[in-house]
This record gives sequence, C-alpha cells and structure tokens, in this order.
Amino acid sequence: MQKTLQEEVTLSGIGLHTGKEVKLTIKPAKENTGFVFVRTDLEGHPQVEADVNYVVATERGTTLEKLGVKITTCEHLLAALVGCDVDNAILEMDASEPPILDGSSKFFVEAIESVGIVEQNIAREYLVIKEVLSYADPASGSEITIIPSDTYEVTTMVDFGTKVLGTQNATLKNISEFKDEISSARTFSFLHELEMLLDHGLIRGGDISNAIVYVDKDLTPETTEKLKKAFGKDNVSIRPNGILDNLTLNYPNEAARHKLLDVIGDLALAGVKIKGKVIANKPGHFVNTQFAKKLNRQWKLQKKKNVPDFDLNKEPVFDINGIMRLMPHRPPFLLIDKVLELSDSHVVGLKNVTMNEPFFVGHFPKEPVMPGVLQVEALAQTGGILVLASVPDPENYSTYFIKIDKVKFKKKVVPGDTIIFKIELIEPIRRGIVHMQGYGYVGGTVVVEAELMAQVAKNKVD
Repeated sequence: MQKTLQEEVTLSGIGLHTGKEVKLTIKPAKENTGFVFVRTDLEGHPQVEADVNYVVATERGTTLEKLGVKITTCEHLLAALVGCDVDNAILEMDASEPPILDGSSKFFVEAIESVGIVEQNIAREYLVIKEVLSYADPASGSEITIIPSDTYEVTTMVDFGTKVLGTQNATLKNISEFKDEISSARTFSFLHELEMLLDHGLIRGGDISNAIVYVDKDLTPETTEKLKKAFGKDNVSIRPNGILDNLTLNYPNEAARHKLLDVIGDLALAGVKIKGKVIANKPGHFVNTQFAKKLNRQWKLQKKKNVPDFDLNKEPVFDINGIMRLMPHRPPFLLIDKVLELSDSHVVGLKNVTMNEPFFVGHFPKEPVMPGVLQVEALAQTGGILVLASVPDPENYSTYFIKIDKVKFKKKVVPGDTIIFKIELIEPIRRGIVHMQGYGYVGGTVVVEAELMAQVAKNKVD
C-alpha cells in the first residue's frame, strides 16, 4: 500500500546555493499525489511536481522549473522520502531551495521518522524491470544501467582520478537500509571547485561544516584567507587524509555513498517506485536525470502494456445476470458481459463485440467500427461496477459522469474483438466522488484510455 507522513514536520536552515533562510514543512498528502513542492513565498503558492520532465538544470544539483517557478537542489530531500518508503508528500518551502543542513539526507530522515509514517488505502505501483536498460554520456564517461531484481538496489562506482580521492564504490542492497548506510553521507567538493564557486557567488549558503572538501591543490596563503573569510573561520588546515579540517569522515567511502544518495534522489523524479538493480558508473545529476526520463517513459509504457492476466475458464466474479443485479443499465446499452476481477481499488471487465451490436447498422454499414464514445461508456460502466459493488443496496444507487479527461483512442474496435477493460481508483472514493483511470485492451494492445470522474447518487424514490 502507498504511504505518507502521519503528520506534518518542519525544518529550517540555509539554502546551499542561494544562501537564503528557508523553512521547509513536509506534509501528509492523499494517495497518488507523489511528491509536490509548494512555494509559499510566491503569490498563489504555485506547485511544482517532482517530475523529471520539469528538470531544467543539473549543474551542482538538480533544478526543476514549472511555469517560471523553480525548485533547486531537490535531490537530498527526495532521497530521504524514498529512503523512508514514503509515496506521497507536500513539500512547502518559503524559498526556492530546501535547507542544506549538514549536506546529507540525515536530518530529513530523522524529521520524517519523528512524526511517523502511515499506510494509505490505494495499492502501490512499481516499475518492474524485466530487461536491461542503460544510458551513457560519452562526454563524461558516465553510464547507468538497471537490471531485473525483486528489490530496489543501487551500486555506485566513482573515479575522480586524483591522488586525494581516487576510485570508490558503494552498494545499497535494499532501500530499507538507506537510513543506516546512506542517509548521513554528505555532499563534497574539491578545493579547486570550491574556489570557483565562491568566486562566482554560487555557494552563498555553504559552510565547511556542511560539505567535505577534498584538497586537490596546494593550500596557498591566499586561498586560506579566502576560505577563512567565506566561512567565518579563524583557521583552516588540511587533515592527513587530504580533506579540510572541519569534518571527520562518516565512512571511508563517503563520496561514493553520497553519489548513491544523489542517484536515489534524482531517480525519484521518474515518479514511481522501482524494482530493479541500478549500477551507476561515474554518476552525476545530468546522467541521473536523463536515466530518470528513460525510466519514466518505460513506466508509462508498462502501464499501457499491463494487460490484465486472467483465465477465461475460471468462474467470473459476475456474469451478465450478476451485472444486471448491480447496474441499472439494460441491453442494448449494457456494454459489459463479465467481470473477471474485483477488489476495493480495481475492476476488470470484458466485452465481446459482435456483428449483432445495433450500433453497427449505421456505424458504418460497409466498415463496422465500435464508436469511441461507446468505448468510453463501457469504461464508465466497468467503473460503476467497482463502485456499486461496495454498497449493500446497489439497486438504490446510480453513477453519473462529472468529467472525462485525457481520452485517447489507439486502434479501431471491430466485430469479433474482445475488449478487456481495467479500471483503477486514482484516489479513494470521498463524498460519493469517484476518480478513476481506465484502459481498454484488445489482443494485448491498448485501444482506449481515459481518466474518468463520476458521482454516486442515491436514486429518488417516487
């Protein structure tokens, strides 16, 4: 089942690149919301969904933008939500960037756990990896591959080609180990990068207490003074292991673990939980988000190809007589012949399309095609079965359309076809309002899809 926070929790701090004070409030969200950022500092409190299609920049962090509203450096917070097994959350901020805190996901995880996590009423969906998928960036030599696995696993391999930080790798065998193995791995930088960022004003909220700095060049008196001034320190020196003396490493391979944290945060933008093993060689925000786009496309394809698996020899949940006991519709306007599956959140129905259908007389005499509007009606009737089966006296209720959205017709439906309709709740039924996603399949191919909203109403008694 999907999960969200039990109650809201607030953290405050400084944005790494903006240097601005920011208050972040993580709030519970209803089923199928996903992760949604809300800019409370802007008029109208505009929202930006954590969607990879909104990525506009990947330099020094991942930036989202929707209708001119930006969210920067979102990956550490998203990694914490995934690591805590959360599906839905509203992320309110009064600035464009979450607080950097100590440069890891540790304090986000602790905040989420402090208020607790609750199960919701809609089943969780997964992108199940069934074949190898890869993305490579020849310019950087980075490559990410995912292979089939029953759980979400991630391995990262980094090689910076420097004496102070060479080859490292890290592995997370199960996302449930995120808190203990990955969440406290902090962001890092090389000294030459840090100087450049400071010179260009790109790290206004930085402090050498929230980032590991690997010293890959001589620490000249000029550089020392620059760092002391930037971070308000009386003294700056180098530890024997080649990092500035502000921090002690949490792990010998902390850099590789932080890169793994970034991978999890960036891949959260694919918009779905993953079952697969990710192997990332020299990962970075650009290659991570490009791979997330590939996973997002794969997820959309999987949903459309997710043809219900059923046995026609098995006794149906409802035959035509059972359907007529539930539904007020009657032939020739009853467009469902059987119900094959039924749960609290989904239903699968079947329609045999024959040449005897009355609409074929005029649509069309020489080339019979089932009207698209009747395919949508059949989807709606299937959804009506899902709703009416949940009440003790279905004969006293009817369902009425409120809205039909995102309707697509993919292929003609003709005599001899058998259409399988699958309807799933997008969110739980509330106050008689039903929000559903429906697909119709013929021979394993989607022929119609639509998002439907209906109202359940009690019939008037004369």
